[in-house]
Amino acid sequence: MGSYVGPYGIWYCTTTWPEFAFFPTFQGCTFGYYRIGDYYGSTSINDSSNLIMEGDASWSDDEFEFDNSRKGTGVFHPCLGLIDNDDRETTDKDDEETNVTSIDVLPDDLQERILSSLPVACTFKACCVRKKWNKIVHSRKFILKNENISSKKPWYFMFTSSDEPLGFIYDSVLRQWYNYELPFIVKHTWIVAPSCGLVCFMDEDISSDIYVCNPITRNFKKLDEPLDPQFSVYSTLAFSVDRSTHRYTVAIIRTRHASDDYLQWDISIHFYYSETSIWPPPVIETLVGWRAGNVSVICNGVLYFLVFSTRTGETQNSHGLLTYNLDNDNSSSNGKLIDTFIPVPCSLTCGRLMNLQNKLVMVGGIGRQDRPGIIKGIGIWVLEGREWDEISKVPHKFFQGFGELDDVFASTGGGDLIYIQSYGGTALLVFDMNLRQWNWSQKCPMSKKFPLQLFSGFCFEPRLEVSP
Repeated sequence: MGSYVGPYGIWYCTTTWPEFAFFPTFQGCTFGYYRIGDYYGSTSINDSSNLIMEGDASWSDDEFEFDNSRKGTGVFHPCLGLIDNDDRETTDKDDEETNVTSIDVLPDDLQERILSSLPVACTFKACCVRKKWNKIVHSRKFILKNENISSKKPWYFMFTSSDEPLGFIYDSVLRQWYNYELPFIVKHTWIVAPSCGLVCFMDEDISSDIYVCNPITRNFKKLDEPLDPQFSVYSTLAFSVDRSTHRYTVAIIRTRHASDDYLQWDISIHFYYSETSIWPPPVIETLVGWRAGNVSVICNGVLYFLVFSTRTGETQNSHGLLTYNLDNDNSSSNGKLIDTFIPVPCSLTCGRLMNLQNKLVMVGGIGRQDRPGIIKGIGIWVLEGREWDEISKVPHKFFQGFGELDDVFASTGGGDLIYIQSYGGTALLVFDMNLRQWNWSQKCPMSKKFPLQLFSGFCFEPRLEVSP
């Protein structure tokens, strides 16, 4: 049995993460371990009568309306059932035979403190062990008292083309993959924008299915489509959540032809504000020689989106960046969009924008001089003012590790991590912006079953307290 000194005393564990969960000692009460996956535990109770915190009310079942039909919510196998108190007769007999004491003998407040002391992944896995624990973790009291229970690193959800909303989540802290099920089907053609525990989804093909979802609680809301009867050729999505108020903003940029020569393009920018639940009239402008695509992000109150050259023969300067300040209610105060143009640092392929610690970061393939459509590497840049500062390039050994990597790959980021994945495989490369380190993730359990199978993914912060 291993142990270390934690914030509440000595923490015990019989093996390594994530099979077993650590539990602390409190004032003479030594709690050993509990194995989440196999539903058995071990405790040693010296005195539990002095463990109720003075002034704290016990947790109540009335605080949470539990839906028995929703099994497997959060980061656990969707087929994994919950043990109800009604089923305790069989469980108690098993406990007597194996001489194991259930932690249900502990006061509710102590059970709550134990659950809040676990790493975030193990807290969610504990919800599968007892329905009571599931109610505790999802109760309003628990969420409000443990708002910082989220992981310190964003998680990555990988999925493939399927008729079911199934995939795998990667926890970069524990370096573990978990079975996971979204509350609705997401295809690799959808545009995904995460922010502060919520994720916004939009079907790029029709731009009418727009969802805001908390992947951990599985709560989601479908937004009404902005009024725009004209057909758009390209659409992109940006999303931002205020960390203090949890209000969010959705931005959709739609692009359509404005002339027969494809040189002029009409751009309309639509904003949705959660506090009003309405789409105000859009911002409309015509660009000459440029069009928007499907890459955008909101960072520090500014909407950034990549534009692509529509001039014939343009290869070296085929990409740029436009901005729109969300803090200015009057669109005229922003001036013309084209006046905000910022060139990209190189011939870019598959560029992606992301907000990392309130810094605008761009990840993209570096095109060859003679053949810009063929990438020779992948770079990371941070926008400083109007200049791009190169942070790192994917080392050659990692670049080769993708195998047959063409010019199409996925990249997403949050916190201080960037994830890069080829659409043709499950290899996941992770870059730590603070440590400037590249590492492969653990091998994903998902396998490629046919040659043209596509994979995609997105990252998000696992948080309980944010709701759409």
